[in-house]
Amino acid sequence: MPLALLALAIGAFGIGTTEFVIMGLLPDVASDFGVSIPMAGFLVTGYALGVVLGAPLMTILGTRVSRKRMLMVLMGLFIAGNVLSAVAPSFGVMLAGRVVASLAHGAFFGIGSVVAAGLVAPEKKAGAIAMMFTGLTVANVVGVPLGTYVGQSAGWRATFFVVAALGVVGLLGVAKLVPEQPKPEGVRLRHELAAFRNVQVLLAMAMTVLGFGGVFAAITYITPMMTEVTGFADSSVTWLLVLFGLGMVGGNLIGGKFADRALMPLLYVSLGALSLVLALFTVTAHNTVTAAITIVLIGALGFATVPPLQKRVLDQAAGAPTLASAVNIGAFNLGNALAAWLGGMVIAAGFGYTAPNWVGAALAASALGLAVVSHLLERRTATAHSRVVTASTPDTAAVPANH
Repeated sequence: MPLALLALAIGAFGIGTTEFVIMGLLPDVASDFGVSIPMAGFLVTGYALGVVLGAPLMTILGTRVSRKRMLMVLMGLFIAGNVLSAVAPSFGVMLAGRVVASLAHGAFFGIGSVVAAGLVAPEKKAGAIAMMFTGLTVANVVGVPLGTYVGQSAGWRATFFVVAALGVVGLLGVAKLVPEQPKPEGVRLRHELAAFRNVQVLLAMAMTVLGFGGVFAAITYITPMMTEVTGFADSSVTWLLVLFGLGMVGGNLIGGKFADRALMPLLYVSLGALSLVLALFTVTAHNTVTAAITIVLIGALGFATVPPLQKRVLDQAAGAPTLASAVNIGAFNLGNALAAWLGGMVIAAGFGYTAPNWVGAALAASALGLAVVSHLLERRTATAHSRVVTASTPDTAAVPANH
């Protein structure tokens, strides 16, 4: 694999770290700025909404310059946003820093996937893209727990300075190792947007919003839940996030392995099981052993949906894969924002720190319902198409044998 993929993976590692590390630092940030935990949850919501808006916007703007230059611009935004978060004198400024950093997220993965695929032979494209996304999954095993530890030891601001430094390394790597690729020719916005008139594309993205949103409903408030309800010490949050990250890595591998073989059955199983496990988390959260096991399962089942949902979008939007890919990453984060907001609402309403688990279970169950609807519509369309083809085919039995 070319060294350029390492630069892309480092950038993905930094982006993954800054997205998820805030969950381990939420109580510290809230205390420092004198805001409530639900209010601090807007740092998750704001980031997610920034990805939703930034993914299509920055991807479209990126068609005007070379892909390498656009990747460098995106890493520059990422660095600026994290430095602003680190030095923020108020909660509002920190929220602004999170939004600035989030603008790079979706477009980096969308454009980076195209660049990664262009660096290798056609039969190795999937492996190259997976190599870049490895940075994101490893971030949840190494970067997030380490960032949480640094934040709890040296203050949460130190964590964001470290993440900004990772961005500098990623920027230098892109500048030095990623080759120049020409600006895309013949790209028209109307062609890119045409795919979104396909109802199956919209259903797939809605499944993305609700499915992974279920994960974030619980994980956004994992620190207060584990310390206040389960009884873990603050220092234990680090290794609990390691467990969550390991679950994500395992789920990603499982999802990637079976998405090509049985995409819809995989979605049925993973979304159904995710809904059940999230509902059970309201009970298992009261015991240290069962809580730890449940966290692993949430990570595994949640990320098992990522490869099939991403593939579903790309299959249904074959005419606009780059924009559709970026928008679907935005859809994941729209789910994150929705779940974090709803989870904060039920906590603020006095239902306790385990209440977001019920929100997550409902979101995952809704995604499962949409998967069933999508599959039924697809089968109906295929049946109708088959009937049309059959009706238009000449009856060969009526043709004389000696014609």
